[in-house]
Amino acid sequence: MTELLSTDINETARRARLAASQIARFTKQKRTDALFAMAEELERNQALILNANELDMKAAAILVEEGEMPSAYLKRLKLDSEKLRGVIAGIRKVAELPDQLGDSTLHRELDGGLELFRVNCPIGVVLVIFESRPDALPQIMSLLVKSGNAGLIKGGREAENSNKILFNCLQKALLSSGFPEASFSLLSGRAEVSALLKLERLIDLVIPRGSNELVSQIQNNTHIPVLGHAEGICHLYVDQTADLAIATKLTLDAKIQYPAACNAIETLLVHRSVAENFLQDVIPKLLAESVDVRVEKSLIDKYSLKDVATANDTDWSTEYSDLTLSIKMVDSLGEAIEHINNYGSGHTETIVTKSGETFDRFFAEVNSAGVYWNASTRFADGFRYGFGAEVGISTGKMHPRGPVGVEGITTYKYKLIGHGQTVGEYSGPDAKQFTHKDID
Repeated sequence: MTELLSTDINETARRARLAASQIARFTKQKRTDALFAMAEELERNQALILNANELDMKAAAILVEEGEMPSAYLKRLKLDSEKLRGVIAGIRKVAELPDQLGDSTLHRELDGGLELFRVNCPIGVVLVIFESRPDALPQIMSLLVKSGNAGLIKGGREAENSNKILFNCLQKALLSSGFPEASFSLLSGRAEVSALLKLERLIDLVIPRGSNELVSQIQNNTHIPVLGHAEGICHLYVDQTADLAIATKLTLDAKIQYPAACNAIETLLVHRSVAENFLQDVIPKLLAESVDVRVEKSLIDKYSLKDVATANDTDWSTEYSDLTLSIKMVDSLGEAIEHINNYGSGHTETIVTKSGETFDRFFAEVNSAGVYWNASTRFADGFRYGFGAEVGISTGKMHPRGPVGVEGITTYKYKLIGHGQTVGEYSGPDAKQFTHKDID
């Protein structure tokens, strides 16, 4: 593993490709041991990591003051003791997950002595580009190690010090575990990324993890498959049969607990029949938490709402990533579903309702990766799903979808074992017949 790319980008990618071939042959135990070594190395260097993050935070604060960086980025950039402990626990969780590389998901006899297997295997070389969050780096590397992939990794310049010390710790652990030096590289600038995006013969997958602008820029400038998400415009819909105490609890959690997350809600939809009682309860609680509440004008006038701003059409399609929430009243479940499908980003939506039938329709018709019943959208996370970590959230409809863990960055090969059989033997008037018998 190398901290910075050489000037020859092709050579860096080529070496990563060769390393990926070696990693693919590693045993499950070797991968597991490497992951535990990574967690231990981070644990030993917590003070150095937090000191490096302090340097990044101070530099970023100046950029925020000068208007060159959104204030929401500071929350994502912050790496405190609690978050670092969570990162270390996440790596150990990844180590403890079942390792399915090399396992067969299909074993079928085509005929006597002719057997077909579908075998899980790594993707190969993965280019990951992320913004702001230094805790993403160990999450990404741990999942790549578990899935047997090599990685080229680019973090945001605002987290340069944090990323450097984190990478150096993980690098030391992997080298001591016998991984090739070129298994992982930490990229140093945008020029390297632009060059790598042209190397579709050497890089198998690109994962951009950040703003919609970042994802769109990557998608528009490469022929390499891209696994990325658009904005995290998530919704909470309060149905006419909702338990309003639960609705209030979930609204506060989904907006306030960590507003910079892509799984925080940006729009609250409320059924007309419960709007007055619910809004009179939830809005003061949101305001008490310094939330900028934006409500459609008809609701402000109808219920004489105080200390709120007027929402407009732009709000429905905005990912605030901050303590801002837009509120809209709807007349029916169908109208709520239509609004979500029109303005949402396909990330995560939740409905608060007592009716299973209502939820079934909501689940069937909402076009998002996560559709919840009486639960906070903040649960949309690889660690909370039991994946250990995630390399990102996929909001597309093809596999993988939602939080992407190990399974999402593996693929499979078909292995056929025969004894000299030819296709000609199974053709013509005296053709042999396939048995097509599945074997446990």
